[in-house]
Amino acid sequence: MENLEYWKLCDQLTIVEAALLLVGVDPSSEAGMFCESRDSYERPGGYDAAKNAIAAGLRARTIKGRLLTMNEGDGIHPLADYPVDVTQSTVEVQSLRSWLANRGIKSGFFFPAAVDAPDYLDPGNPRFAPKLAAAIQAWQAVTDPNGKHPKQAVIKWLREHATRLGLADDQGRPNETAIEEVAKVVNWQPGGGAPRTPVR
Repeated sequence: MENLEYWKLCDQLTIVEAALLLVGVDPSSEAGMFCESRDSYERPGGYDAAKNAIAAGLRARTIKGRLLTMNEGDGIHPLADYPVDVTQSTVEVQSLRSWLANRGIKSGFFFPAAVDAPDYLDPGNPRFAPKLAAAIQAWQAVTDPNGKHPKQAVIKWLREHATRLGLADDQGRPNETAIEEVAKVVNWQPGGGAPRTPVR
């Protein structure tokens, strides 16, 4: 596993980290760690443009995250009308991915090539529907309800994977309404009753 791959485990990144990953540089490498202390011409190609665009998206709230700004004489201020602190402000990766896709960027670090993945499961697809993708993944994952009614087994699985599937709020709490809607679609035993015993 290359070092960059481990960054895919992060749900949030600083603006600096996100910009570096966008241009293909490991933030923990020498080039990444000392990037901001170097002159513009010494930084990775495209880094400054990516950093400024992400900061502007965060300020405009087209990218979700935590915006902190810097006033040299008075420290860090949330949402103040000062330059964005790119080393402390954070962006949500899923929101950043959607923002990039809307601007036509659908390859690179934030869009790993999916092997044999259909378009409807590709977050980079402009017609990507999170609930549809969640329903398909839940149907594929819950093959054995383990004595529960299928809908209950699906709800349990969706709760466990809510953040990854986009079915959680900003605090990471599962969105029960969305989960219920998805579970209704997945449920292969809508008539209710006791779980069916598999025929052997």
